[in-house]
Amino acid sequence: MQKIEKTVSIGYLSDRTGVAVSALRYYETQNLLHPERNAGGQRRFLRADIRRVSFILIAQQFGFTIEQIKTELARLPEGRTPTKKDWSKIGTHFGKILDAKITTLQNMRDNLDGCIGCGCLSLKSCALYNPADKASKRGTGPRYLMGDQAGDI
Repeated sequence: MQKIEKTVSIGYLSDRTGVAVSALRYYETQNLLHPERNAGGQRRFLRADIRRVSFILIAQQFGFTIEQIKTELARLPEGRTPTKKDWSKIGTHFGKILDAKITTLQNMRDNLDGCIGCGCLSLKSCALYNPADKASKRGTGPRYLMGDQAGDI
């Protein structure tokens, strides 16, 4: 029977996740990963870090920032493999954020249809038109395409 090591080297983690060693070191500097050091000073990662790195990759593909990812990973326990319940908490929270992003993207898609080929011939009905920059009171970005209504502002 083969003994499974509790920790893995940075090279193994890189090979297993497809993430460059330099990126893993960067994740460490950003406090996304917390490797231990062995007697020789080499980084040793928990096997559970394979899932953490996979989560980081997926979250980045969905457009989450390092800070947002760090906040979510801070919800996981250190020093032990996260349970299904631990991951479920993060999944629920991320699901809500993703739902909001999906709604925003759908609004943008639906409203941009009118822009293609418009040539700004109808500024009164344009989803990008923002006289006196009133929409800035609601935040950054194309507020009307993100779902805000001109009358709400």
